Amino acid sequence: MSDEGELASGGQRIDRWLWYTRLLKSRTLAAALVTAGKLRLNGDRIAKASRMVRPNDVLTFPLGPHIRVVKVLKPGTRRGPAPEAQTLYEDMDPPRPRDASDAPKTGPVREAGSGRPTKRERRQTDALLGDDK
Repeated sequence: MSDEGELASGGQRIDRWLWYTRLLKSRTLAAALVTAGKLRLNGDRIAKASRMVRPNDVLTFPLGPHIRVVKVLKPGTRRGPAPEAQTLYEDMDPPRPRDASDAPKTGPVREAGSGRPTKRERRQTDALLGDDK
């Protein structure tokens, strides 16, 4: 089916739509996600990248460490810039809570004097004992 035929029917191939929306970097990755059975269309698992999506369809799929839930607003006509691509869908993900797990990670914390000394503590001990190397 041609591009004009897809848009006239009000739908679009799901792999092409995912690529147009810039949710995935390539159509190949989009097709692989669908054929792996990791994408749900309106709650039903689909396995063919040729499946058509239409406005008001809801897609659920894993993307990185998160599960994405998006609502199709309209079919795409091209893979344009990100602001244009974001008009094709509505992000239905709940807002992620800001908590301590989102804070920048630091090294492990341990009490001074317990366990193996750190490099800094070793240098302090060497300086105290007067060991010169």
